[in-house]
Amino acid sequence: MAILGQIRSKPWLLMGVIALALLAFLVNPESIDKVFGKNPDVLGKVNGEKITREEFNDQLFVLQQQADQQGQPKAGLEEQAWQLLVQSKLIKQQFEKLGFEMTEDYFWNQIQYDQMFAQQKQFFDEKGNFKTQELKKQIEEMKATSPEGYNQWLKTRKSIEYRLMARQVFANISTGITTGKKEAEELMKERDQLADIDFVKIDYASYLQKNNIKVTTEDLANYINQHPIMFKAEESRNLGIVYFPSQPSAADDAAAQKEITKLFSAGTDASGGTENFQNTKNDSMFVMANSDMPFNNQYLKPNQLPQTIQAQIPSAAIGQTFGPYKEQNFYVVSKLLDKKTSDSTLSRHILIAFKGSPAGEGVTRSKEQAKKLADSIGAIVKANPGKFTEFLKLSNDPNSAAQGGSLGWTTPETPFVPEFLTYLANNPKGATGVVETQFGYHIINIEDKKPGAMGYKVANLVKAVKPSDATEAETDKKARRFIQQVQGKSFNDFVNIAKKGNYQFSNPKQAKRFDGQLQGLGTDKDAEILAWAFDKKREKGDTEFFTVDGTGDKIVVYLNGKQAKGTADPESVRDQIEVVVKNKLAAKQISEKIGKAGSLDQIAKQFGATKQSAQVNLLNPSVAGSMEPKVAGAAFGAKKGQLSKPVEGGTGVYVLVKKNEIVNKQPGDLKQFTESVTQRSAGMFGQAWLKSLQDNAKIDDYRIEIWNKLGSQQQ
Repeated sequence: MAILGQIRSKPWLLMGVIALALLAFLVNPESIDKVFGKNPDVLGKVNGEKITREEFNDQLFVLQQQADQQGQPKAGLEEQAWQLLVQSKLIKQQFEKLGFEMTEDYFWNQIQYDQMFAQQKQFFDEKGNFKTQELKKQIEEMKATSPEGYNQWLKTRKSIEYRLMARQVFANISTGITTGKKEAEELMKERDQLADIDFVKIDYASYLQKNNIKVTTEDLANYINQHPIMFKAEESRNLGIVYFPSQPSAADDAAAQKEITKLFSAGTDASGGTENFQNTKNDSMFVMANSDMPFNNQYLKPNQLPQTIQAQIPSAAIGQTFGPYKEQNFYVVSKLLDKKTSDSTLSRHILIAFKGSPAGEGVTRSKEQAKKLADSIGAIVKANPGKFTEFLKLSNDPNSAAQGGSLGWTTPETPFVPEFLTYLANNPKGATGVVETQFGYHIINIEDKKPGAMGYKVANLVKAVKPSDATEAETDKKARRFIQQVQGKSFNDFVNIAKKGNYQFSNPKQAKRFDGQLQGLGTDKDAEILAWAFDKKREKGDTEFFTVDGTGDKIVVYLNGKQAKGTADPESVRDQIEVVVKNKLAAKQISEKIGKAGSLDQIAKQFGATKQSAQVNLLNPSVAGSMEPKVAGAAFGAKKGQLSKPVEGGTGVYVLVKKNEIVNKQPGDLKQFTESVTQRSAGMFGQAWLKSLQDNAKIDDYRIEIWNKLGSQQQ
């Protein structure tokens, strides 16, 4: 990982590329060789072009690092990584079909337009010209001094190439999107035409409240057969899941409260009852020895402290205690240790790593040599800060070096290593010094400081309210009794028994092998459950019992269905399409009941509806607050004064009478309108085109097959 990324989380630029370390995605390659022979690392193909395991691991690692930086879960990104690779291959194929080639000249001519560089001012000179030669020189220096960094650059370059290819392809296909004069004139006419109508709407929801319609599996299948492209399905599983959380009992809560009260005012057993949280002389050691959460030595803002004491802290005296109080599933006692203003610091650094340090990949100098070099640089920079930039080429933190060594504005809360934070806190603006950390020796220059908000150092003694062994045993007993009850039973029985027991039930109907997380669950057992469900020996009706590590929670899983790749199983998509299908069945009934009605008043009376009026337009087909393009089309297609046939709309069945048509000419000439239509069409085309490519591509996914064979090999 880039060094600055280990000191703190920060967006990456060219020289601070995320290290694309190869992950052990499947198993030891030697095991794969035994099963697959000489070419074990092909996870799939896109129109015959391979997706390798190395490519997949690199893409997955990037997504995981991005998720980590954004505070998002890192699990469950496998499918996203796969889809990105598939799309990248499709783009590359189209790029080459258009006659382009990713040559060195093309890459360096286009790199300035990539999102990684386009918005970064340091890559452009004062005239706005991209510093291509300087960038090339930096990369050559990296090649000579840091093999690991250069390898990272080569992997990052691959993702840049895909983005440049996508930019070129989309630019070409967008250029081909035009709007003809006749088309524009017709669209302008549709824009300006309005039709005044009277109508009756038989609302689906209201109708279905009075008329119960059941949607059968056959009804769902018929709808799917009418829309086959919409329901192309990957291999998936339909699972029933019952979750048994091991929640603390009232007795467990009381035990935690009793324990923290004892630590707060009575005394610890280790001290013979003489030392407690109130009288201890060493708060940090007391917390470290007795708390379920570690001591935090940082100064925090009030809103970073436990909510119960946030309002009391600003007026509290040093040494004042609070509690015991409860925060979620924790009992807490707190003590204010100190308060001070929290300065913001603008700093820069040069890192001199040594062999064996986390930043020392490819570095041959010893620790003693690194210290000597850092001290020498530090002395020169301290005497003349203007010489700082001359030594950036020696820095083993390419991320910050690419930005003049800058680390930006930081505060004591910034997650830097402690030695670094201590130097920033204890030295004034303009100071330069050498600081040793686990990464090497840092020549730090403090460029500026400004006072910040008040910070508070608080010792929090915490006791978690945890389920006791007896509580966990009761949860285990309940879960095992349930799995015995459902053994060999139907899925309906499984659901009904779960509901009767008031257990937490979920039903992910389209769980995919590499989803990583299960809808309605979200535990560290999700991936294991998916592996179980996709085991080739697994059959519909199988059940299994899982225990969540660390919590004692129990999970019972029922395999309700196996979806092969192809057309979606009707029941697996019931939740998605049942309402649509039910509305269509209702529309058919309503239309049959309308029959040959003679007037809107007659239809309104028949269904207890209201006769309404509206003005409709083809390009903005809003009718009484609902977008109904079929109704607008029927309005302009109907003869004036004539009752229309029933129109199956999105929200109900409409019958209408057109009273008249008018033209409401809007501002703007034909040229302006044509340009706006073309721009809108081009903007909508890209994603639709890419989806079409993917829908019509020959995509072979071997991941499940590889996993299953490897599983068999290891058993």
